[in-house]
This record gives sequence, C-alpha cells and structure tokens, in this order.
Amino acid sequence: MAAVVFLKKFCRINLSKICQNKSLYLKPRQSQCRTFRVNAALLQQPFDSADEKPQFPGASAEFVDSLEFIQPNVISGIPVYRVMDRQGQIINPAEDPKLPKEEVLNFYKKMTLLNTMDRILYESQRQGRISFYMTNYGEEGTHIGSAAALKPTDLVFGQYREAGVLLYRGFPLDLFMAQCYANADDLGKGRQMPVHYGSKEHNFVTISSPLATQIPQAAGAAYALKRENADHAVICYFGEGAASEGDAHAGFNFAATLECPVIFFCRNNGYAISTPTNEQYRGDGIAARGPGYGMMSIRVDGNDVFAVYNATKEARRRATAENQPFLIEAMTYRIGHHSTSDDSSAYRSVDEVNYWDKQDHPISRLRQHMVSRGWWDEEQEKAWRKQSRKRVMEAFEQAERRLKPSPDLMFTDVYHEMPPNLHRQREDMWRHVKQHREQYPLEQYDK
Repeated sequence: MAAVVFLKKFCRINLSKICQNKSLYLKPRQSQCRTFRVNAALLQQPFDSADEKPQFPGASAEFVDSLEFIQPNVISGIPVYRVMDRQGQIINPAEDPKLPKEEVLNFYKKMTLLNTMDRILYESQRQGRISFYMTNYGEEGTHIGSAAALKPTDLVFGQYREAGVLLYRGFPLDLFMAQCYANADDLGKGRQMPVHYGSKEHNFVTISSPLATQIPQAAGAAYALKRENADHAVICYFGEGAASEGDAHAGFNFAATLECPVIFFCRNNGYAISTPTNEQYRGDGIAARGPGYGMMSIRVDGNDVFAVYNATKEARRRATAENQPFLIEAMTYRIGHHSTSDDSSAYRSVDEVNYWDKQDHPISRLRQHMVSRGWWDEEQEKAWRKQSRKRVMEAFEQAERRLKPSPDLMFTDVYHEMPPNLHRQREDMWRHVKQHREQYPLEQYDK
C-alpha cells in the first residue's frame, strides 16, 4: 500500500515538472508541424469556402452531377516509343541518337558477347557443371541500351536478368564465370547461387532471390543520394511479374512522395515464369500505373536499343535535375526458358518463340542497321563470333580449374569479430570433416 501511495506522489511531482517545462518539449515539435503544414499548403490550391470546386486535399478534380464509373480502358493504350523499325531503319531522323560508329559497334559486341556467354553457361548447367542458370535471350537490347545511357557512378539494383548491364560496365568474363562456378575468385565467396552477381566497383548491388525486394531499396538509396545533393541516379530493374508484388507499390509510392531521382525500369517480357501477361494484370501494362503514383512514365520498344537508350538518357537527365522518379516499361520477349528449372514448351508454342527469335530480335535489328550504314558485313560477323566464343571459353575453362573457396569463409563477414558460438561451430565443422575425411575432397578447396 505504501508503495502505491509513493508511486502516485512520484507521478504527480514529475507530471507537474513536465507541465512547467512543456515549452521545452513542445516547441520543436510544433515548429516541425508548422513547417510541414506551410509546405503542404504551398502544394494545394488556396482554400475558398465560397468556391464550388472540390476542396478535398487528396485529389484535384471537378464536381459532376451524373453517376459514371471510370472504365479501365479510358484511353486506347499507352503508345510504344521506337526509333528503328524491325528492319533496323530509322523511322524519324529527329529521334536518331546519332551515336558514333564505335559506340554502336560496342553495343552490338556487348549484346552478342552476352548471348554467347548465355549459350555456353546454359549448356554447362545442362551438363551438370553448374547448378543453375538464367539466360537473357531476346532482352539484350534492354540491358545495353539502358546501361549506355547511365553514368558509371549511378547505382544499379537488378532483379536477376540484367547481366548485360554489368557486362557493359566492364565486369570481366572471368568474374561472371567465377560467380556461376562459386570458385575462389568469386566476389561473393561462393555464398550465392549462380547469376546472383554484384560488384561494388561497378556500382551494381548484389542480386537477391526474393522478388521485388530491390524496388523499395532503390527508392531508399535514391532518397539518400538526393539528401547528399549528389549528381547521381538510381536505376531499378524488375519484370512485369515483380510489379504485382506489394514491394512495388511501396517503392513507387515512396519514390514519388519523397521525390527521389530513381528510374524504375520494367522489362515486360510477356511471362512471369509461366504466367502470361493476360493472367498477370487486367490494366494497360505497367506504364499505365505510373500516373496513379504521380510518376512520369513511358513505354518503349525494348527490342530497339536506340529507343531504350533515348528513353533512359532523358529519364536520367530529368530525374537528377528535377528530383523525381521515372517509370520505363520496355516491351520485349523472353525467348529462353525462365531458368534451367523451367520448361517453357509446357505453356507456349514453338511458333510463338520462333517469331520473336527470327523476326523481331534486338540483335538482328541492330545488325541490319549497321549493315545498312556500311559499318558491318558478313566477314566481320564471322570473325567476331569466333573471337567472342574463344574469349568466353577461355574464361569458362579457367573457372573450372580454380579451387572452391575455403570452408572457413562460411563463418566470416557477419561480425567484425567472430563471436564464441561461431568459433565453436567452426571447430565442430573441422572436427567432423577430419573424422570423415573420405567424404570431403579438401584438395578441391582453397586454404
């Protein structure tokens, strides 16, 4: 009972002190609220109670006196921006990026080198040499066109099918192979499954398997760059299937309301694994969602490397100059299986795949453009194909010969100083390995 009486007296005394000094506690908060309200008022129309216009703060609109629901097809469809036709001819000379010959040749060589690497690593997985792989067939234009429009200092958040972006930035074939083989040269020290690349040197954030987690992360990174007043942008790649995740909503909304310099780049390749777009959404694709979040949006032909380049370059310029997010939907087609764990023949026809492979491929479109300008011919094609395959095979063979990372690396890089429980676990592991030496080929592992 005495304790209860004491507690009541204590609370009364401290409450009175807080009240006496309330100005010390409330003034900063009141000041913050006042600043917020002033800033918010600047973004809204002046309030006039006599005006018959809606005064609701959540939307700008007019009153109507007829009941009508807005149809989902209120517009006929967002157009697809392109620069070249399917034969590689420039449609509107004003939209030609007028890139020098050397840069266009670099586009083509990077796209075809990626294609060659894909074929060799895909076959490597089928032969049991690596555990998993994902090809980029048919989407090379989205990678190279967007990567070329960025600055090397811009931060990249990928999903898992953007190897071309990293290749364009100078990530060597040796390290692509090292990551897929999880050998001692792997920057990730063998801890990730294949195609989960990352490079601090190339400002490419390491891929993570959970779908769409990179979208809100990209918004946060862009907000940090904005706070630093850095002339950098963030680009975030994802597929149309990932756009159905809740993380996409969170990332889009944060980026718009916080006015972040980020480019959301959607590769709409027709399928989210086996789910076609007509089962993935009912609206007009992904670009149509941008205005609902208050984002500038555009839809481009992802098989036209120049269209992708132009759109990304302008989005990057405006994102950094105006501190606002942009949404690019690149329409393309995934020619390969979703991954080596997928058989796409179960849900789409061979004729469908052949059309995109033979009639509307980003590599063949760019090649036709170069040939028409006298920049490329059949002899150059044969020589480059032979040279690129040799380069990939050399990196492939070197990766196979390298040792695996040291087993000790399983216990590092989590804590600055290894705690006692991890020390015990490492000792237990080595004790087990020595006891069953015949089961563990340690000669294949780095010391």
